[in-house]
Amino acid sequence: MPEKKLTVEELEKEAKHIRRLIIQMLARAGSGHPGGSLSATDLITALYFHVLRYNSADPRWPDRDRFHMSKGHCCPLWYAVLSRAGYFSEEKLFTLRRLGSILQGHPDRKTPGVESASGSLGQGLSVALGMSLAAKVDKKDYRVYCLMGDGEMQEGSVWEAAMACAHFSCSNICAILDANGCQIDGRCEDIMGLEPMAAKWQAFGWHVIEINGHDMVQILAAYEQAALIKNKPSIIIARTVKGKGVSFMEGVVGFHGRAPTEEEARLALKELE
Repeated sequence: MPEKKLTVEELEKEAKHIRRLIIQMLARAGSGHPGGSLSATDLITALYFHVLRYNSADPRWPDRDRFHMSKGHCCPLWYAVLSRAGYFSEEKLFTLRRLGSILQGHPDRKTPGVESASGSLGQGLSVALGMSLAAKVDKKDYRVYCLMGDGEMQEGSVWEAAMACAHFSCSNICAILDANGCQIDGRCEDIMGLEPMAAKWQAFGWHVIEINGHDMVQILAAYEQAALIKNKPSIIIARTVKGKGVSFMEGVVGFHGRAPTEEEARLALKELE
């Protein structure tokens, strides 16, 4: 477990620091995905520093909770969080996307704390399902968390996995949907309409919790509620803002996969002081 569960105020401060690290990492690398990393920062900060059961000194501890980032292109967020959680030094963050670095452009198992590789969208929930069923077979009480993007909700593999999770009563699964409304080609609703999102998940047999994904009180309450649900999986539909925290990135599709320039990074870090 984290040394202590951070308070709401401490989590908000930690999330701001993690956003700064994301900007610095991407500017140094000259490539990467700021928009979705920033939109999910509050969700994953709260998860690691208040909810998740883990041991950074023993990343393969059998009783750890599992986290899988389906939208693997947002790994700068995950790497920053793992560093802050003690899995590796903060200096390693600035080797992002370099040849031979443990921090590649999409996650893989060479990074301490990463359970499995990701990046091909639409596959993450299936991976989480496997982890969930393994817990049942091994009679373990760990929980499984899976962060997904709303763009990948357009893929059929997500709904096959959703159906299976409900069929097998995987109450130890909590999916987290970072619903920032954007994908690489534009606004999600323009590419392929997704709504009514909550009703779809309910129809597939899931317990649905809708929140503001930047409100720490709501985020913590959602995680707590999900942990109490029996006999069905839970999904937190978190309404977020792409590029949250940096005014000129917020809601801008162009920052899905474009790293900030040196000047943009300077301005962004000024806003995040």
